[in-house]
Amino acid sequence: NTKICDFGYSKSSLLHSRPKSTVGTPAYIAPEVLSRREYDGKMADVWSCGVTLCVMLVGAYPFEDQDDPRNFRKTIQRIMAVQYKIPDYVHISQDCRDLLSRIFVSNPSRRISLKEIKSHPWFLKNLPRELTESAQTIYYQRDNPSFSVQSVEEIMKIVGEARNPPPSSTTVKGFKWGTEEDDEEGDGELEEEEVEEEDDEYDKRVKEVHASGEYLRT
Repeated sequence: NTKICDFGYSKSSLLHSRPKSTVGTPAYIAPEVLSRREYDGKMADVWSCGVTLCVMLVGAYPFEDQDDPRNFRKTIQRIMAVQYKIPDYVHISQDCRDLLSRIFVSNPSRRISLKEIKSHPWFLKNLPRELTESAQTIYYQRDNPSFSVQSVEEIMKIVGEARNPPPSSTTVKGFKWGTEEDDEEGDGELEEEEVEEEDDEYDKRVKEVHASGEYLRT
C-alpha cells in the first residue's frame, strides 16, 4: 500500500466530496491540483503514485532539478510541462516506461486510471496469483471461510500499539522520544519553524505561478 497523505486531507468518493485544495509535497503534486478548482482526487493520486514509483526505480524525484532541488517554482514549472527524464544509466523495461508515460499526463481525463493500471502488462508481470483481480474478488466474499473481518476492538488495539514509542535508552531526536525534555522542545520548535517556512515558500511559489498565467489547463 502507498500512503499519499494523512487522513486530514482525505475525501469521500461516496459523498461526492471532491477536493479543491492546493495541498501536498511539491515533488509529488499533480498538475490539476495547482488549478485551485475541484479535481478528481483518485486521478491526482495516480500521478503521485507514479512519482513514488519513479523514485523507487531511479532514486530521484522526476520533476525536481537535481542541481536546485529547493527551487519550488522550477519544480512546479516542470510538473506543469510534464518535463521529466529517466537517466540513461538506469535500466527500465519498455513496459515500465510505457506505464510512466501514461501516468504522467497533464490532463487527468487522459491519464491512465487505477483500473487500467491493474491490467497493464508491467503491473501484471510476476504478480502473485492471489493478488490478481479475480483472486481478490473471490477472497473478499464474506462466505469465503478464509476471509475474516477485523473487529473494532482489534483495530483499536493495533492503533494503540502503534502510538507507543519503542523502548529506547537514549533520546531519539526529531521523534520526541527519550527523557531530555529541553532537547526535545528545542528540536520540536525548530522543526515546526522549518516546516512553516517550507509551506510559506511553497504557497508563495504557487501563487506566483497563478499570477503569471503560466499554468494552462490542457
